[in-house]
Amino acid sequence: MRAAVFQSFDSSVSPGQGPARLAALRERLAAQGLAGFIVPRADAHQGEYVAPCDARLEWLTGFTGSAGFCIVLPDVAGVFVDGRYRTQVKAQVDMAHFTPINWPEVKPGDWLRQHLAGGVVGFDPWLHTADEIARIEAALAGGVTLKPVTNPVDAIWSDRPAPPAAPAFAHPEVLAGESAGDKRARLAAELRAKGEAAAVITLPDSLCWLLNIRGGDVPRNPVVQGFAILADDGQVTVFADPAKFGADLRAHLGAGVAIRPPGDFVPALRSLTGPVRVDRATAPLAVTLELEAAGIAVSPGADPCILPKARKNAAEIAATSEAHLRDGAAFCEFLSWLERSAPGSLTEIAVVEALEGFRRATNALHDISFDTICGAGPHGAIIHYRVTRETDRPLGEGELLLVDSGAQYKDGTTDITRTMAIGDPGEEARDCYTAVLRGLIAISRARWPRGCSGRDLDALARQFLWAKGLDYDHGTGHGVGAFLSVHEGPQRLSRLSDVVLEPGMILSNEPGYYREGAFGIRLENLILVREAPRLGDGRDQLCFATLTFAPFERRLIRIETLAPEERAWLNAYHAEVLEKLGPRISPATRAWLETACAAL
Repeated sequence: MRAAVFQSFDSSVSPGQGPARLAALRERLAAQGLAGFIVPRADAHQGEYVAPCDARLEWLTGFTGSAGFCIVLPDVAGVFVDGRYRTQVKAQVDMAHFTPINWPEVKPGDWLRQHLAGGVVGFDPWLHTADEIARIEAALAGGVTLKPVTNPVDAIWSDRPAPPAAPAFAHPEVLAGESAGDKRARLAAELRAKGEAAAVITLPDSLCWLLNIRGGDVPRNPVVQGFAILADDGQVTVFADPAKFGADLRAHLGAGVAIRPPGDFVPALRSLTGPVRVDRATAPLAVTLELEAAGIAVSPGADPCILPKARKNAAEIAATSEAHLRDGAAFCEFLSWLERSAPGSLTEIAVVEALEGFRRATNALHDISFDTICGAGPHGAIIHYRVTRETDRPLGEGELLLVDSGAQYKDGTTDITRTMAIGDPGEEARDCYTAVLRGLIAISRARWPRGCSGRDLDALARQFLWAKGLDYDHGTGHGVGAFLSVHEGPQRLSRLSDVVLEPGMILSNEPGYYREGAFGIRLENLILVREAPRLGDGRDQLCFATLTFAPFERRLIRIETLAPEERAWLNAYHAEVLEKLGPRISPATRAWLETACAAL
């Protein structure tokens, strides 16, 4: 009997259903006088991970990736996906009816201008931000216009699932590091200083951070879905299903927080006194449209929670550090188990189940932080591959195995990737692996002047691949929450990110390389921005501290290509892995770890 795990291996992909649904949508659009419609991945909260009732893009096209959108026109339906999903999308959509589009290289406005001579393209204003729509409109010309409409996909989705209704629960102050009342007061003071009467909060992780609560409305993310209005006196009104908030939680929230049903949100917006802060980058455009229709002044500005949430305090850092040590020990038990398994004796599903089993054995696992990516051989080149019973394959001799996984513990969120050798994968795989590892080390060792952003550091991770004419089509790192979303904004390590890196921010460090049809390599640690010790002439600099501890695959490292400082970093890291995790693991795994962490 298979062990119970959070992850499902059932396939939700049904490319064959897409054509009929596409035809029904086109019929609906024609009846509404629309030349097209935009179907995004996002929900009203702009979530990367969405509840089943909000998975419109997947329902229509079959594509399950966490980013992308479809533009349906009378004669073409473009599915826009970034570099992470260009292999995956081809296996998930009916290619005779849906056309994959390389995005962001191809912009939606340019594509619309090319494929449509004129007409009205509809969009649901609850599923797009103001900034997103403004960018598309700026690229349009001639007779093509965008129009906010009631969502036609919902009108034809007859068996659409019900909205999530998981109960919310309190997040202890000892882990949060600050009371919800103090957070509300601090942010309200900032509103008053800017002359703003209120701020609209639409991101579930912002809502949860502000009120020190958590929930289960979105798979793998311990968040409560809802909207909120923060007033300049610190009072908060939450618009969410009241049944999610039990008596104990209402007592935790206190008198300064009111709970009202979702249907009260729009009337409440219309009754506000401005100026009201709205984040054009994260809030649905509908919020701005409702305020403007009521004659209420809108003050564009960042979600007031987004930066304070990203800058982890001392209590959050201490808690997540402990979570990472616990998770590192479980991951080492997994690696030791994998090492003892004979090539050909395991499949991808068996690996996923075993890894989650070691995490469950900690007796602290709340959930996994995302569905484990476990790709053997060519499956490793599918950047966000999720194994199903139909795609499950054995781990073959001479292959690489890429495992990207994470856990949700109540004291922290983890995310780690390692690529292992099953037998001897050959010299080319070692060359690529070592280039990826050197990129991870370069980020880990980086020092930079305060004020730099992720785009200033991203190239450090790519330089060794670039020297070989290689690269990877995803960012080098994303932000990570504290028992919240494993993908947290606004901080990123990416050539697209201009968000200044600040102490307390947690990011992933995950360069990779992928060869379609052959193998994939990715290595990932989570890292913490901190103040750097003063050197030289005492300039104010920042650096990273590593939170993730697990050995790298020494059989894939071409030691002779490492610079002395790279080898020194790797030896010091492995010594720290052994020191920190040795007391937490079984004797058999400790014996394995001593070999895995031996100096190079």
